Amino acid sequence: MKTRRLGELEVSEIGMGCMGFSHGYGKIPERSYSIEAIQQAFDQGCTFFDTAEAYGSQLYYEGHNEEIVGEALEGKRAQVRIATKFHLKPADYAQGADLYEQVKGHLTRSLKRLRSDYADLYYLHRTDDHVPIEDVAEVMGRLIKEGLIRGWGLSQVDVDTLRRAHEVTPVTAVQSIYNIVERDSEKDVIPYCLQHNIGFVAFSPVASGLLSGKIKSDAEFEKTDDVRNWVPQLTPENIRGNQPIIDIIERLAAKKDATPAQISLAWMLRKYPNVVPIPGSKKKEHIRENLGAVNISFTDEEFDSFEKELDACKIYGHRGIVEAEGRSFLDKKPLR
Repeated sequence: MKTRRLGELEVSEIGMGCMGFSHGYGKIPERSYSIEAIQQAFDQGCTFFDTAEAYGSQLYYEGHNEEIVGEALEGKRAQVRIATKFHLKPADYAQGADLYEQVKGHLTRSLKRLRSDYADLYYLHRTDDHVPIEDVAEVMGRLIKEGLIRGWGLSQVDVDTLRRAHEVTPVTAVQSIYNIVERDSEKDVIPYCLQHNIGFVAFSPVASGLLSGKIKSDAEFEKTDDVRNWVPQLTPENIRGNQPIIDIIERLAAKKDATPAQISLAWMLRKYPNVVPIPGSKKKEHIRENLGAVNISFTDEEFDSFEKELDACKIYGHRGIVEAEGRSFLDKKPLR
C-alpha cells in the first residue's frame, strides 16, 4: 500500500478505525476476533490505526479499545503508526489543576494500555469551552519535545480554532467527519490543512454504511450502543432521499468492478492528497474490502463526471460538527 503524510508523519493511505471493536455498532466481537482483524489489516498493508481512551467506556471501561489495539500490534510497533485521543474532564481544569500534568496523566495511562513508549498522533477528542485551545497546544508542544508523542491533532474543529492552535504548536492532523454526503470540511478546514502541511483524517468515510449501498430504508439497528440509530442520513426517509447518490456510486462501481464503499473511499483519495480515510468495521470481510479501495483509480474524465453528478444531487440529512459534538463520552451518548 502507498503512503501519505500527515504533517511529517508517514502512514498508509487508508487507515483503520478500531472503535467498532469496543462500541458504536451494537454487539462487539470476541476479543480474539478483534485482534485477528487488526493483524490481518496490517498484513494487507495498513500501518495506521486509530483508537481513543473513551472507546468502550460506555459499556465496558476506559481504555478498552486501546488495550485491544495494543495487544494486536505488540511486536509490530516500529512498523505502525498509532493514533489515540483524550478527553478533558472537569477535574482536568478544576481550580488549581495543572493542565500539563492532567494531560500527561491521560497519555501515560493510554501508553500503558497500548504497550508503547509513545503515541504517533495524540488528539484532543473534543474542544472544551473551559480550556483555551492555545493552552492545550502548548501542552502538546511539551509532550512532543519529551518524545512522548510524535505529533498532535484536533477532532471536529472549525478553521478558527485550528488556526489558533497551529500558531502555538504546529498541528499534525485534523480528524473530522468527511464523506460524499458530509462535505463541510471542504469549505475551509481542508484548504487550510493543505496550505499548512496538516493532514486530514476522515472518519465515517462511508457515512456509517450508507455509501456501501447495503443499508435500505427498512433497516433496523441494534437498540443498544449503535450510533446508526441517530445518524441523520440513516432515517428511512433520508435513506430514500439519498438513493440517487447511491445509484451514481453503484453505476461507477459496476464499471470499475468495485464495491460502492471502495468507490467512496477512492473518491476522497483522488480528491485531496492530504486526506487519509479511516473506515471502521468490526467485520473482517468489510475491513478487507475497505483497504482494497487503494486499487481503484479514475481517469480525469471519470472523476470529473462523477463529481458533476454528485454535485447535482440534494443531500438529505446532515450530521456536521455540531451534531457530532453534541454527543460525547461525558453525557454517555455515542462518541466518534
